[in-house]
Parts: sequence; structure tokens; C-alpha cells
Amino acid sequence: MAFQSAFFGGSHQRFTGAQQCGSLARDVAYEEKVETLSELEVRTRATLGSVAALAGVSIPTVSKVINAREDVAPATRKRVLEALRTAEYRPPGQRHALAPPTSTLIDVAVDSVTTAYYAEVMDGILECAESHGLEIVLSTTGRPHREPRDLAENMQSQGRRGLVLVTSRWSPKEIREVKKRGIAVVVIDPINPPGTGVASVGATNWAGGKAATEHLLGLGHTRIAFIGGPTSAECSQDREHGYAAALLERGIPLSEDYVLAGTFDPATGRRSAARLLALDEPPQAIFAASDSIALGVLTEAHARDVSVPGELSVIGFDGTYLSEQTSPQLTTVAQPLREMGRTAVRALIREMEGEKPDLTRVELATQLIVRSSTAPPPS
Repeated sequence: MAFQSAFFGGSHQRFTGAQQCGSLARDVAYEEKVETLSELEVRTRATLGSVAALAGVSIPTVSKVINAREDVAPATRKRVLEALRTAEYRPPGQRHALAPPTSTLIDVAVDSVTTAYYAEVMDGILECAESHGLEIVLSTTGRPHREPRDLAENMQSQGRRGLVLVTSRWSPKEIREVKKRGIAVVVIDPINPPGTGVASVGATNWAGGKAATEHLLGLGHTRIAFIGGPTSAECSQDREHGYAAALLERGIPLSEDYVLAGTFDPATGRRSAARLLALDEPPQAIFAASDSIALGVLTEAHARDVSVPGELSVIGFDGTYLSEQTSPQLTTVAQPLREMGRTAVRALIREMEGEKPDLTRVELATQLIVRSSTAPPPS
């Protein structure tokens, strides 16, 4: 019968009733007597025994690995995962943590797909995924908010074992909800701290914020404003802290009027620039925490006939293709966005293979790119 040939065809896979789940004859007889015990359940029990024997562990240990329990030693977990793949184990209805070993799909969930930032990060993700023979399933985590449990269950049912979150607002609890189902997770530029044991990839935001502000100070500006993203976003906080550190090192006090926040979009730039330029003592320069925000600043300055950089210097952050297409071209702090995407995929692959990351946080270096949107203040 198919059941016997699939799981007991080779002599190295034969087991006695005392050793594992009982003989095939006993299982079949029991199945005939008890209607509630399905053929699928008998097959699963037998396969767990096969996997346990292959890995040299107990059936409960195999069950712990399948259900993504943490109380299994890394070496043992790796051995069990290899045995599961060798035995081509398939959990009933894919309700367990182990996905089919033949899956080449990974999920990428982004907060939005409307900015140059996401486009360049996705370039890196796609390039690295393609080089490893992987395909991408793209979804959004923006509003309406998608429940992590729903996404995880959908991934399990489709046999997908890895998830890259880009600027996710998910809480550590929500990320754990996904990981406990055996799905590897790596986060790029998380809005909220992802929690312990979760790998994340970002850039040297504090150093980049400091470099941007020092560039403006070096040109002779002393009234420098900062427009950030969400106040809860770690990357925006770090850029603001770098801005503040540069000012304080020069003995320039911080002004609450010059520090504003919003979201990483041009609307925030326009709204904030309008407020700053209406002050009795407007800033000589504006450091925007993203190129998208800076684009809004340039638009508002043009609408008010404020010359950039003649009357106002503007600097952005990200180094996206937008920074080269503005008029004037935007001075910016470039993040290695494509490399962040590639790094995240490589980290995800290692985690899916059962490796524990050496570092849970990777920060790639930023670079100041000086263009024509910044100049010394008018004398």
C-alpha cells in the first residue's frame, strides 16, 4: 500500500512496535475499530517516529521543533530540521511551524509602496532573493492594519518560512506572534523596537544626523531647524539626536520652535516649512529627516519665493533618486538602501536555515553627499 512504501520502503526506515508508534498492522487495525482516528493521523504519527529515528532524538523533541518551541538546543534543532526535510514530512493542513522544504517563497511586508525609499530597498531585496533562487510575496502593513496572526497563518498554509518587514510599526509582541509559528523575521528600519532576539538592519542614523548638521554649521549657519518623521521612530530619533549633538558641541542652544515632527512624506515637509518660515526669526537652514520631507520643504520654499540655497539651505536624508531630480539638486545623507535590502535577505536565509545570528542589529554606514541645495547664509 502507498502508506507502507512511502514511509517504510527502505530497511533503514523499518521500526518495531516497541521502538516507535506500533506496527503498521496494529495501526491499521486500530484505525478500523476507531472511526475518529483518521488515516492522516496514523501517517503523521508514523512519520514523527521516522524523523525521530533519523535525528536520533525522541518524538517529543521532534514535536517541539515542529511547533517552534524554544527549549531545544540549536544543534539538536538543526539535526531535527535536516531529518524533517529528508523524510519530507508534511504537517496536517500545514498547521505547524515547519514549512515544505521545497518552498522558494518569502514574504516582504512594507508600510507603504509610494516612496523612493521603498523602491530602492526593494531593489536590494529582489536582487539578493533572485540570486538565491527565491521569489517574493509583497504585502503592506499599513492601514487598514493587517493582523500579524493572519499573515503568519497565511504564510504557513502556503509553505512560506521567511518574512522581511520594512519600517514596520509592529510591536515586539506582534513579531513574536509570527516567530512562534516557526517563521524567520528580519526587520529593516523598524518604527518600533522589534524586541530581543529579532534581527534588524539599519544605518548609522545618529552619525548621519550629526554629519548633516555639521555640514550646515561649517557653511556658517547657526539657526538650523530639524523636521523629523514619527516621534516614535527610532531612526528619526537617532537623526534628531545627532542634530542636537552637533549644535551643542558648537555651544548653540536647542530651540523648540526649530524642531518639528510628522511622517516621512512631502506633506510633512510643506506643512513644517510653512510654520518655520512664518517665524519672526526663521531658520537659515532646514535639516529634513528624509528626502521626501525635504522635497516638501523645497516645494513650500518655491511657493513662498524663498530662494534655495540663496535664502534657505535644505538638506535631506536617504540618498534616494529623488535627491538628484529636485531643483536645485538636494544635499543629502545617503543610506545604503539597496545593501540594507540585500543584508536583510541574507540574514533571513541564515535564520531559515537554523543559524543563530552573531548580531541582532546591523548598522551600515551613511555618507554625506553635497549638492547645490546648501550654501553659506547671505551676509
